[in-house]
Amino acid sequence: MDLTTLPACPAPGLVNLLVEIPAGSRNKYQFDPATGVMVLDRVLHSSVRYPFDYGFVPGTLAEDGAPLDGMVIMDEPTFAGCLIRARPIGCLDLIDSGHRDGKLLCVPVADSRKDRITSIDQIAPTQLADVTEFFRTYRSLEGRTITILGWLDHGAVPELLARCLAAAAAGVSPGAAAGTPPHQAPGTPVRDHRNRRLPPGQ
Repeated sequence: MDLTTLPACPAPGLVNLLVEIPAGSRNKYQFDPATGVMVLDRVLHSSVRYPFDYGFVPGTLAEDGAPLDGMVIMDEPTFAGCLIRARPIGCLDLIDSGHRDGKLLCVPVADSRKDRITSIDQIAPTQLADVTEFFRTYRSLEGRTITILGWLDHGAVPELLARCLAAAAAGVSPGAAAGTPPHQAPGTPVRDHRNRRLPPGQ
């Protein structure tokens, strides 16, 4: 699977999101740029499962040295490798292992029943709380430090996207000056999902 020609934003207000992990899964799949396939990275603790379809926006680079993460609210899970054209309605703002790690919350364009959903204010607070608790529990069980800063509405999305698009174009993650990205050994090239290898701090 070659993602180099896939635009991050297929139209104004929309993103392309490649699903890595379907909702309800404990299996954490990750896209491997070297082979172009999905790889089973690890199995999460039995107490946690992904609340929504989860993946990334190709052609972006977030502060943690990886593409911008995103979730899509689906009535039924899709599958690892599914491309969803989605509308971001907000963002979960958090700090993971010292890096800002915002996660888009989106609705699929292909589901006309969600056409009127444009804001996280239209999502049940209990559902948003479940997502927050998932990330808090999941990271804690893995022994990582996480700080949940809260939910941001759709107005915060354009700036986040612009920052991650600019970072990808420059080949430098916004958090490069802060040191080595999480889950990465010192001296290991940062690897993004656009089939390129980026030297640390470059």
